[in-house]
Amino acid sequence: MRLTRTSDLWWKNAVVYCLDVETYQDSDGDGTGDFAGLTQRIDHLVRLGVTCVWLMPFYPTRERDDGYDITDFYGVDPRLGTLGDFTEFVRTARDRGIRVIADLVVNHTSDHHPWFQDARSSRTSAHRDWYVWCDTPPEDGPEGVVFPDAERSVWELDKTTGQYYLHRFFKQQPDLNVANPAVRDEIARIMGYWLQLGLSGFRVDAVPFLLETDGQEDADRLPDPHEYLADLRAFVGRRNGDAVLLGEVNLPYADTAKFFGEPESGRGDELTMCFDFIGMQRMYLSMARGEAGPLAAALRERPGAPRDAHWATFVRNHDELTLDKLDDDERAEVFAAFGPDEDMQLYGRGLRRRLPPMVAGDRRRVELAYSLLFTLPGTPVLFYGEEIGMGENLAAEGRQAVRTPMQWTPDKGGGFSTADGDALPNPVVAGAFGPKEVNVHDQTRDQGSLLGRMRTLIERYREAPELAWGTYEVLDTDDPGVLAHISSLAEGAVLAVHNFSDRPVTATMTVPRLKGGRLVTDILTGDTLKSAAGGVVRTELEPYGYLWLRVNTPLDDPDRTTAV
Repeated sequence: MRLTRTSDLWWKNAVVYCLDVETYQDSDGDGTGDFAGLTQRIDHLVRLGVTCVWLMPFYPTRERDDGYDITDFYGVDPRLGTLGDFTEFVRTARDRGIRVIADLVVNHTSDHHPWFQDARSSRTSAHRDWYVWCDTPPEDGPEGVVFPDAERSVWELDKTTGQYYLHRFFKQQPDLNVANPAVRDEIARIMGYWLQLGLSGFRVDAVPFLLETDGQEDADRLPDPHEYLADLRAFVGRRNGDAVLLGEVNLPYADTAKFFGEPESGRGDELTMCFDFIGMQRMYLSMARGEAGPLAAALRERPGAPRDAHWATFVRNHDELTLDKLDDDERAEVFAAFGPDEDMQLYGRGLRRRLPPMVAGDRRRVELAYSLLFTLPGTPVLFYGEEIGMGENLAAEGRQAVRTPMQWTPDKGGGFSTADGDALPNPVVAGAFGPKEVNVHDQTRDQGSLLGRMRTLIERYREAPELAWGTYEVLDTDDPGVLAHISSLAEGAVLAVHNFSDRPVTATMTVPRLKGGRLVTDILTGDTLKSAAGGVVRTELEPYGYLWLRVNTPLDDPDRTTAV
């Protein structure tokens, strides 16, 4: 694989790391993480192998939705530092070979944003049409609130002007009217501003809501939402040729694929990457059942991304671990296996837990999930703390259970801050997954730790371009607990085998285009095994075991330009 091609599309084999500045590292002892603290921790990410940092919202906010209720799209919240601190972080990250992207949250604002304050002042105000208003909530308008525990409707009456405004999230977050050309121009201006300050793109929040026009009287005369998304992608490309748009699109595969762009072109002119929510949910169903079938079916169903686009894979993200695309019985299975208590569940659709406590700290099952993350086709995205096996704190409210302070050292505050616990944005994790047992300091000095293993997985992933760039195929195996898939380039291929069951297995599979008697090499250990006639490979796996096997390539040829 030519390195010049991989560097042109850097995000195809990137390792993305999502973090919240507020909970990562406090530099001044006030209890809140900040950009100065984050910058001092950048070398941890370098050693881990991260190539792109995704920043959760850091803009000025009323803190009604953990930073997603923004009052100024052009600033840094004073608790987190200054614009100067931000640019120093971006420059330092770039110096270490790490790009930075940030949340683009432009489907709504805070109700304290100056735009909305003006909009609600009168029906003829300058910013009135920047939001969506109606006299009576339309019957054919949007339905279904995002936070059903807090809101009963997506419409809220504004007593000042006597009209209702639309809000898909909290009522303190009125939706912007993206059909308004002035709003679209302002969104482009926001993006251009942050690109000029060094960002390499954006994670676009709640993309389907951003483009929704249901309930608007002139919906039939509005521009096509996908045309608008293509315009945004073109704008970003003009301002920064290697910038990306990573989209949060939690829809069925066929609907999600539309957000890549026009399929006929084969290139993709809308989102650069879309998260694979379906694959993630099916992975947890497979883990709950101890069977590979649900995930294998998802991989076979998943549409291919256009040439210059990619799927993004993840074990969990910063929200609840949503299971909304499973049917009721399947969701109940996952709940029973990984979050049986009502307090562990959220909105009836997801879990507010991290993986290690879900599996009672079973290191084998934790490694299985992250081996899948780095071998399944797509760009792997990590949530901070996953590299050391952090747990959640169910004492925190809602989604905050997984947004606890990063655990750097074994002391009480985890090395996050010198402030008292009451001053922290969220309580530190307690118990078996607290800082005393789970922290960066101790694991850095233990090559057998989860952190040591994650570094190895990332290093081997980066050494195997087939995993990111190859075409993949799910292979049939003779054991229901085993998933086998192969990622292939003209130069060679990597075969990944994973055992979801709690028993040792011997599984066989036929590898396409592999001849009998050829050596297959374990990328992680260097061990070899020989294929049988017809390209049959016989593998032995421990409970929850996994193998990364290189096939059809010379053992010691870093260029791998000729298939064997």
